[in-house]
Amino acid sequence: MTTQSITARAVNLLSRREHSQAELRTKLLKAEFELEDINSIIEKLTKADIQSDARFAENYLRYRSQRGYGSQKIRLELKERGVNTDTINTTFEQAEIDWFELVITVRHKRFGEQVPEDLKDRAKQQRFLQYRGFTHEQINESLNS
Repeated sequence: MTTQSITARAVNLLSRREHSQAELRTKLLKAEFELEDINSIIEKLTKADIQSDARFAENYLRYRSQRGYGSQKIRLELKERGVNTDTINTTFEQAEIDWFELVITVRHKRFGEQVPEDLKDRAKQQRFLQYRGFTHEQINESLNS
């Protein structure tokens, strides 16, 4: 297959949504393109700023936090999608998200504004918020407010 068809496929994927380099590579490999050609095309797209892991991470962070997920889960998901640690850290430093406010909002949406009365309810809420990727500090703050 030609580099033109690889480029067209890659640009088509990127026109729908941002992709990390690793995601793009995986999808193009599934389409049975050669790895060497794929890497070359991804490098060109990155240099032309058509593909950007930083932009992907920024969009992904915004989307997942709006869906009620915490920083720990989002960091893990970005790593799984092939974004390097430096890019992840920079993205989180630049994001203006109040994680304490978010965890309270998520808890209220799921369980109501009432503070849990017994240990069983408290543990249930803690487990839910941990699964969502919030830190212990954030969870405790939300349960005590």
